[in-house]
Amino acid sequence: MEQAKNNSSVTREEIREFYPHLAPHVRRTPAVFVNGAEFGLEPMSLVLKLELLQHTGSFKTRGAITNLLTRTVPKAGVVAASGGNHGVAVAFAAGKFRVSAKIYVPTVASIAKIDRIRGYGAELVIAGERYADALAESERWAAQSGAMAIHAYDQRETVLGQGSVGLELEEQAPDLDTLLVAVGGGGLIGGIAAWYAGRIRIIGIEPEKAPTLTRALEAGRPVDAEAGGIAADSLAPRRVGELTFPLAQKYVERVLLVSEGEIQKAQQVLWKEMRIAAEPGGAATFAALLSKKYKPVSTERVGVVVCGGNTDAVDFTK
Repeated sequence: MEQAKNNSSVTREEIREFYPHLAPHVRRTPAVFVNGAEFGLEPMSLVLKLELLQHTGSFKTRGAITNLLTRTVPKAGVVAASGGNHGVAVAFAAGKFRVSAKIYVPTVASIAKIDRIRGYGAELVIAGERYADALAESERWAAQSGAMAIHAYDQRETVLGQGSVGLELEEQAPDLDTLLVAVGGGGLIGGIAAWYAGRIRIIGIEPEKAPTLTRALEAGRPVDAEAGGIAADSLAPRRVGELTFPLAQKYVERVLLVSEGEIQKAQQVLWKEMRIAAEPGGAATFAALLSKKYKPVSTERVGVVVCGGNTDAVDFTK
């Protein structure tokens, strides 16, 4: 495959054209159909897209593998910075294609994610307190070594890969009205928005302590935002991506914020009712429904992307 075209927007057509090349390397994760009444909500049709069942435990594998399928890897291998999930995905993809990988993570990265990165054979470096610190260190290494940088969200190849979540979900649940998508740097929501291109309602969900897209939409451009909270290892970069922001501006109807407690409750309910062990970032979308921050009408068919499951041991039964 040739590298993705070097313009700002990933398109639905590009995602469709590339998917046959990506599909042999990723899992087509299931979409589970449930009724909102099972969770104490009003009766409604819900579809959960279980990306936590993807290789490495999150959707990030799609973008990582897309980079390796569409770019020429130098002898120095690849380098990435990550709150955790992207690093796990790049380490997995590098092992699959037999190239070396160096992964920089901040101190907030969970032990579960750090162990998985090392388990896939990548070199791991802990650098700084937040994702932005790890990113700066990874960029220095890329400049020094000539390694190919794979960005967690602000790169066309990454967004192209993440768009395949939307393609699969539309095939699995073609009559969705609304889709709730968690936002960190924006790679997932950007790719999904590019796929649906305004044909359904896309709602972004962010933690209150990491409102990157919320602040960007308020300012009309990507700006620095708060970056903390229990989902900091997956949903707390300093700012939303430059490439994904225009897609969000065009196709995301609005962004809702959920609290720490609401995310934790969503984790517990997903475990109790469905035995889904979602990490905080993966449960944020479901938290918007449980907290009634998003209130569907009775006839609305709502999709929820459960995007990750790389969590440390949690007592979900509390």
